[in-house]
Amino acid sequence: MNTKEKICAFYVSDYHFEMMSLPYIDKRMEDEDKIVIVTENDLEESVKTVLENTNLKEDKKKKILKLNWNHKKIEELEKMKANIEDEKSIVIFVKGKEQYIRNVNQNIEKWIPGKSKAKIIDCYEIEEVGEKLDEIMEQYHKILRTAGEKEIEKL
Repeated sequence: MNTKEKICAFYVSDYHFEMMSLPYIDKRMEDEDKIVIVTENDLEESVKTVLENTNLKEDKKKKILKLNWNHKKIEELEKMKANIEDEKSIVIFVKGKEQYIRNVNQNIEKWIPGKSKAKIIDCYEIEEVGEKLDEIMEQYHKILRTAGEKEIEKL
């Protein structure tokens, strides 16, 4: 994994975000990556609903539910700094409006050391960025879809 690899994703609702990210989160957990979700809004109830309707094994559902799906405070990333330095790799989902994503990313740059193996997945609300979709995608090399990461092909 590259140091601080940046990936984008787009969602239409919280449920859509969760359905798209859960297979990826499950795979990363199998690889023993640390998963952090920094979200502008509380996802705990909607993720419970989504997990109830999946065919994942109960132990996997419990592990996924243990993730903090209400991780609003950017400052909490600073508390994780020591843990991050020791982790073999970490995946950070940043979900919210464009300004929120920008603020979180600025703090991630401050608090995650350059040598850390981190994937930062910026998840944009499609309705908010609709007009700027191409402009946003130009800032990334990969996009996260339900089937996983995919290289962005330049037009």
